[in-house]
This record gives sequence, structure tokens and C-alpha cells, in this order.
Amino acid sequence: MHHRFAPALLFLATACVPLGTPITDPNAARTGQSSPVQTPKVALRYQDYIYSKDVQSVQCYVGSGQPTEVFEPPVVPLAQAQPVVLEFDVLGQQSQRLTAKLVHCNVDWTPSILTDIQFLSDINEFLLTDYRTSVNTRVPYFHYRLRVPRVKISGNYLLVVQNGAGTPLLSRRVLVYEEQVRTFLQPGPLAAGQERYTMQQLNFGISYGGVNLVNPAQEVKVVLRQNFRWDNAHYNLRPTFVRDAERRLEYQYFNFENAFLGLSEYRFVDLRSYRALGVGVAKLNAEATPRAALLQPEATRREQAYTQYEDVNGQRVFESRDYGNGATNADYLDVTFRLRAPQAAPGPVYVLGALSDWQLKEEFKLTYDAAQQEYTGHALLKQGYYNYSFAVGGAAVPNEAYFEGSHQETENEYDLLVYYRPPGSRADLLIGYQRTAVNGRRP
Repeated sequence: MHHRFAPALLFLATACVPLGTPITDPNAARTGQSSPVQTPKVALRYQDYIYSKDVQSVQCYVGSGQPTEVFEPPVVPLAQAQPVVLEFDVLGQQSQRLTAKLVHCNVDWTPSILTDIQFLSDINEFLLTDYRTSVNTRVPYFHYRLRVPRVKISGNYLLVVQNGAGTPLLSRRVLVYEEQVRTFLQPGPLAAGQERYTMQQLNFGISYGGVNLVNPAQEVKVVLRQNFRWDNAHYNLRPTFVRDAERRLEYQYFNFENAFLGLSEYRFVDLRSYRALGVGVAKLNAEATPRAALLQPEATRREQAYTQYEDVNGQRVFESRDYGNGATNADYLDVTFRLRAPQAAPGPVYVLGALSDWQLKEEFKLTYDAAQQEYTGHALLKQGYYNYSFAVGGAAVPNEAYFEGSHQETENEYDLLVYYRPPGSRADLLIGYQRTAVNGRRP
């Protein structure tokens, strides 16, 4: 699953966009008629989450100034020379006062007991004033952009956007790391067995010669992620070898604790135009409100051989080929997904990817028609280029292999997070970070 974007897709909207915010009735928003709605109080979730159906197309990434910056996860070194950027839309025509705040979290994403002044130099309330309204779209919206303020210590941060009543509208996980330890992350061979054809193993180690860690074998905590996802990340990994003399921890497992299904390269669809059919689109209705796109029917890939092509590891980019500037000129489409299946899957089926925050959301759930032998479902998506997969729910981790198959040849990105809480400290610090590609195809 390739991290680069094909040249034809490098037209990203990089114009500065402000941040303010409107919350309106989602049904009225689709017809262009807005009526303010009081959002009830909801509990904050310490994860990437959208709390209001009016909030759409959330992107949180490192603002590198490059066309493909939206594919960079919100992970930055403590120097924060390049800021983390948040962008999102709020459907409707009536704006209101929005603010953002940061919450410092422990390694398990529970809130730490640090006070704001211990990790911020500013007051922890940031008014969203950088915004623009959509232009000539059937579904009106406001587009917002925020540069996340710098923090003073490393660790996990939850960025929360809330309305004037203090109700959260969206939250995003942000990582700030130090380089106190040296990390080694690389693909490793799997033991003999069928798994060597379907899984990818990551061996890694941590050298801490430059820092005095107390009881590192027990106190150092690591998280291993595939394609920067949290839903299938590996936690609670303990070192298999502790080399005190060399001040090194090694993690080389034999029961797939550090292995992931390789899966397949992600499916893709080009929705950048509502006037011309993009790849994967069967039919368009530019006169409907919202405009509509019927996708080509897909089929299972479980028994198919591996097929190599470039993808963007489940991500998406917003762009309008009709009027340019995807930030404010891209319209929203009522997109119909179709998946052929001779029989129903052993659980509910969803469209999964960055478009769903890597969660099995109700709005991305598909319905099975036994007579047609086909799953279908509708989702409101902004014009752009999308990667996605089909996943079966019902387990702790979505089952993508049921429809997508799994191959060790697939290109995936992995990253390693290394945490440590110094004695007497009140917070978990992110003291090491590294990423690598398996089957990477960059020049």
C-alpha cells in the first residue's frame, strides 16, 4: 500500500483556510436549508472521533508544505518545526463560536494529571477563526483549518474541538516524540507455515545507552501500528531479550505477537468530478441534491492472487476537478457502494478506511440483498480520491481478510512508539519513534 500519491492526484488544496464553525440540522444541510440545533452533552472519547453528523471530512496531518502532506500522520518531534494541521468541514449555513483544546494523555489514552501550564505555554483554549464558506455547492458547508499550538513535553495529546456550550464536535490523537533512545524497526521473516504467505512480521529493538532508564524491561512500553491505525495496533509487547551490558531491549517473537496480516492493496475510487466518470464510478447524477454517484460493483478478493498497484494506504484526498480548490469548491456526493457476494458474510459488513476514521460506523454499514446477491450502502462523501476496504464486524478487530484476502507481498507502512515514565514523573513520555515500509516501492 504505497504512501506516495500518483502524479495525476497531486492537486491538493493547500490554501490557508480559517476556522470558525456552524452546527446545523444535517438533513436540512443536505437540502441547503439550515436550522440551528442544540447539540446534547456527550462524553469525551479519548480517540479519533466525530461527535456530530454535521462534521465531515476531518484531516489531521503534519503541515510539511508538500502536496502529499495530508498523508502524513499527526506525529511530530518535540521541536515541532512543522506544525500539526487540522482541517474539517461543518455542514450548514450558520456559523457559531468554536474552540479547541489539548488534553495530555497517558500511554493508554487516559487523561494524565498534568496541568495545562505543564505542557502548554498558552491558555488552553484556541478560538477557531480561520474559516471559509463553500462555493457554489449543493451541500453548503464551512471549511476550517487550525495549526495546532506547540507543546512543551512529549507524549500523547488529544486535540478536541468543541462548540460554545462545551460539547465536543471532534477529537484527534496527536503524537509528539523525543529521540532519547535509538530504535530499530525492520521486517523479519516468519516461521514456516501458511502464515508466511499472508502475514508480515516486524522485529525491533531499543538501545538506551544515552539515557538512564530505571527497570527498562518493565517500564518501557511500546505500541506497534500498521498504516498509522489505532484499531489494529499491537500493545503490551514485552522484550524477548534484555541485554543489560549493551543497554538494549530486543523484541523478536515467535507466536505472531509482532505480526500483522498483510491484506491487499486498498480499493480506490476517483470522485473528483461529478461531470465525468472517474475510475470506479458507474453513474453520476449532477442534478440531484446532494449530487449522487453510483459506484461500480466490487467483488471479493479473498481467493485471488496478489495484485500490485500503488495506493495511499487507506487514506483520501479532497479535490474538485470541476472547479479546483478541494477545500471549498468540492461538493458532497451521495455515494452508493456495491459489493457482490453469493452469500451473506458471517457478520455485518462495512466500508472501512480513513473515510470512516478506521471505525465500523453505522453510516458506512452495507445491507445485503439475497435476491441480488449484493451488498449496498450509502455514504455522504466530499469530492476526492479515496482508498477503502470492506470489513466484517463482530470481533475486536475488523475482519478485512474475509473480502480482501491477505498477502505478504502487500506494501504497508509501520511505526513504533516507545513510551517511558521517569521515576517521580506524572506523565508518560514518548521517548522514541520510528517508521518503516514493508515491500516499499519508492525510488
